Amino acid sequence: MRKVIQHRIINPIKELAEDGKLAGILLIAATIVSIILSNLSFGPSYVHFWENEVGPSFFSKSIAHWVNDGLMAVFFLLVGLEIKRELLKGELSELKKALLPIFAALGGVIVPALIFTALNGGTIFGRGWAIPTATDIAFSLGVLSILGKKVPFSLKVFLTALAIIDDLCAIVIIAFFYSSELAANYLFYAGLVFVLLMLFNVFRVKNLWFYFVPGVVLWWLVLNSGVHATIAGVLLAIALPIGSLEKIEHALHKPVNYFILPLFALVNTAITLSGESFSMLFSSLSLGIVLGLFFGKPIGIILVTWITVKLKICKLPEYADWWKIAGVGFTAGIGFTMSIFITNLSFSDIDLVNLSKLSIIIASVMAAAVSYVILKLAGR
Repeated sequence: MRKVIQHRIINPIKELAEDGKLAGILLIAATIVSIILSNLSFGPSYVHFWENEVGPSFFSKSIAHWVNDGLMAVFFLLVGLEIKRELLKGELSELKKALLPIFAALGGVIVPALIFTALNGGTIFGRGWAIPTATDIAFSLGVLSILGKKVPFSLKVFLTALAIIDDLCAIVIIAFFYSSELAANYLFYAGLVFVLLMLFNVFRVKNLWFYFVPGVVLWWLVLNSGVHATIAGVLLAIALPIGSLEKIEHALHKPVNYFILPLFALVNTAITLSGESFSMLFSSLSLGIVLGLFFGKPIGIILVTWITVKLKICKLPEYADWWKIAGVGFTAGIGFTMSIFITNLSFSDIDLVNLSKLSIIIASVMAAAVSYVILKLAGR
């Protein structure tokens, strides 16, 4: 019996985890479960549950707040570590290798933002311009892992580098465009803590407790400064010693992908659907998000890649052709986690938030389906 369980259940789960598919499956499952629960008879109670406040009286926050500003800071710490590793010794460490994913990522950010702004500029929806600019690393790499050897390794590396630069753009956008009124005193103290962390790095302090304890203080100060709290995770990643990067990444990978991100999906896709919800899918807000992710992302990536290759500034990844680049472009249109995160920063009106999230889900599913078909056919 034990061997049967090992062979039929445990081994397949291990294989899914190792090739990156499990993270995407958990996100999809969490999203479906959350939407179903939100629309059952007890849906209002389920939606309200995430608004219950927990924590000591002097620092009580809703469950949703703890997830979005607390646990997601850990996610951004992992993102920051990935960016740092790639810049120091990965695909972004050499300018010649880095140029193509850098240009492609910028095209994939600018074009969706222009499409959204063209439809919503000057309206109450305009603040959501950055929603369709994001790429979900877990989902996008999950699509490529499903295709296996049909996708050349060089293309997976290209998409990884592109998605990491995309995340870096998202971090900059959040820091500069989605921060509330700044509190100078908290910013000053946060700066002092960051300098302390950098000094630990300069003097080669290897004990990670000297980083993580001040890192929690840094998070609290940034949370109260008006800059979004998740930026503290990126600042901590910058300060951490190079020799510990892979060790910390390995330690964070499973909790982030198999707990934090699925929980984020549960909390943030608690969407109550109605006839009005679907009728609003043709509003300029919804169209800006769907067209931005589904068309803007691939158009921006393909166009900029084509221009830089034709000008001989860059060259295509090994074994890649224009069909495969198109497939990667649509894969980058899977916004999901980061797009939903930016949605929460863009709007306070629950109807606008829910409509945006529904649009993100629809666009991401469409982009995933088209990218899968293109890459599967191109792989032949």
